[in-house]
This record gives sequence, C-alpha cells and structure tokens, in this order.
Amino acid sequence: MHLSCPLVLASASPRRLDLLRQVGIEPARVAPADIDETAAKGELPATYARRMARAKAAAVVSPGDVVLAADTVVACGRRILPKAGTAEEARACLDLLSGRRHRVLGAVCVVGPDGARRERLVVSVVRFKRLSAAEIDAYLSSGEWDGKAGGYAIQGRAAGFVSFLSGSYSNVVGLPLFEVTQMLRSGGWLV
Repeated sequence: MHLSCPLVLASASPRRLDLLRQVGIEPARVAPADIDETAAKGELPATYARRMARAKAAAVVSPGDVVLAADTVVACGRRILPKAGTAEEARACLDLLSGRRHRVLGAVCVVGPDGARRERLVVSVVRFKRLSAAEIDAYLSSGEWDGKAGGYAIQGRAAGFVSFLSGSYSNVVGLPLFEVTQMLRSGGWLV
C-alpha cells in the first residue's frame, strides 16, 4: 500500500505508529499534537473521544498533507477512565474494571489535503475476569499500565485478564485499523 499524499500521524503513541506499520502504512511524519486533554465537566466518553481526535488533527493540519489523528477512551458506564500516570490511578482503574464489562472508544479523524474531514467512532467491548489483589499487584509491578487509558495494555500481560472481547482488537490497542484503512481508501489517499 502506498499513499497518494504525505501522511502525518498526529500522535505521540508508539503503539499507533506500530499498528500503522503492521498494515504497511508508513507516515511521512509523526507530529504529536500538544493540546489540553482535560474532559469537560459532564462530558460523555464518545463526545470527549471525538473532540480529542478533532483537536489533535486541527493542531497539526498542514496544506497538502493527509493528517490522521485518534483518541482512545476507556469508559465504564458514563465514566471516562484516566490515562494512568501513577500506580494508584492504575490500581483504581483495575479495581473498577475487575469482573466488569467496559467500552473502549476509538475516535479517528482524517483531514485531507483539501481540508475535508472524515471521522469515525469505533466501540469495542471488553470484559475482565474478577481480579485478585495479587494479580493487580503483579500487573502494577510490570509497569505496563503507565500512560495507558484505563490503566492497562491489552497487548501485554493484561491479555490474561480479558474473558470477553467484542469488536476491534486493534481499537483497544490504540487504533482501529480496518476503519483507518477504509477512511484513507475512500478519500482516495491509500492505493
């Protein structure tokens, strides 16, 4: 696969870059968007994810390029779980997710060289088994939770917690690959 225009990935996530490479897409440039990622008071997970993807794309858009931006949100009910920055945050997320289903919302925004914007929201449903205190402690000691939405990385040790998954696995990792490739193809940028 090749792109008809330079692709700019508006993300600091090494997982998103790895996922694109997995399907043979190599961005011309990686330009992490420097935006405020604070959720508005009462903002619902889907609204927040879409707003973040849009804002990331807008922050790095440049004429002649195709910009790909995404945001991944882990939600339990109406609650948006944080990107865990401390072990305590990660523990609180894992305690909440233990034995429950949650949603992983992946919002994708693609801006074409003409400024036209395409958006998609992909929802995956994940259920964790009931986690023991020892399992949570062991996971926290691995460090895999650091900076991850919901305090876990499904592509790592947390895969052993997943008793059910419905939807896109790559969305849970950080980028819904099927939808991204379809968006790039339908825009005429991926051939």
